[in-house]
Amino acid sequence: MSENKNELTEFAPLVEDIKSVIFTGRDLAYNATNRAIVLTYWNVGKRIVLQEQKGNARAEYGTALIELLASELTKEFGPSYSKRNLQYFRKFYLAFEDEQIVNTCVHNLNWSHFRTLLRITDENARLWYLKEACSENWSVRTLDRNISTQYYYRLLQSPKKNEVINEMLAKTAQTKKQPLELIKNPIVAEFLGFKLESSSIESDLESAILNHIRDFLMEMGKGFAFVARQQHIVTQTEDYYIDLVFYNIELKCYVIIDLKMGKITHQDVGQIDMYVRMYDDLKRKEGDNPTLGILLCSETDEDIARYSVLHDNDRLFMSKYLTFLPTKEQLKAEIERQKEIFYAQHPQKNMN
Repeated sequence: MSENKNELTEFAPLVEDIKSVIFTGRDLAYNATNRAIVLTYWNVGKRIVLQEQKGNARAEYGTALIELLASELTKEFGPSYSKRNLQYFRKFYLAFEDEQIVNTCVHNLNWSHFRTLLRITDENARLWYLKEACSENWSVRTLDRNISTQYYYRLLQSPKKNEVINEMLAKTAQTKKQPLELIKNPIVAEFLGFKLESSSIESDLESAILNHIRDFLMEMGKGFAFVARQQHIVTQTEDYYIDLVFYNIELKCYVIIDLKMGKITHQDVGQIDMYVRMYDDLKRKEGDNPTLGILLCSETDEDIARYSVLHDNDRLFMSKYLTFLPTKEQLKAEIERQKEIFYAQHPQKNMN
């Protein structure tokens, strides 16, 4: 045993050195791929704009062009080239027509940074945020927060600039960039043609559900078909990942499930409410009924049922899961408690 310890001590510097080599290699691989992603999207946007300028100047021409491209490109390259994303690429080129600016900053910023910048209409502010994010190595969350709090304008107007800067640094200290992991990055995975579902970090609960998907669907009821795991939803400002998506054939609607390992909170309710609205807007097709949302959590709450947006809402539900086999007494007590919570959410359905 002591001999093994001596060997570990002797080789410790080598181990750390090799780890450093691996991390450097992974960063280089990520940076090279990231650069390719950003420049590809910029060039796609450029070609769309140039084609629009050659054709009919009316807005209908541009819309038809993007719809045609989306139809053709998604067949071969997947959802990264959807109509919505192609519109982003077009805006990307129009916002940064000077390729040198993009080339200068792309080594430190990824596509999510650039897409976040697109919501800034003030060109001076947009370029300032771009350069600051690059030089200060801001994470996407830091960039998003600074734009949302009008950091640029506050800094311009304040006579005490250091105080504004120090406040920003203090409030964004927890949002620094984390070590990059190439395979777990969803944008990289999509760009390289890998399935997003196979490259995302999943909770043990989610994995357990999917490992026993047939049993889980039978527990949920009739007519459920599995659609996606960690489904990537893109809006104009953010990326979202919905834990589980099903389609119920009998109800003719999507059912999204958000998994929570602890007690339900009002933030969880707000999130599932937003996901349902988002899914209706971006994914629901003609003929589908409105989307349903289920919060699957380890502990439900009567106050949440009574006073949150869950109250009297027929499209949002919370459900408790058990990680153990209860006794008959435990199960009976739990059923009664969940009935009380259900009636707190839907008082009009309590016929007693």
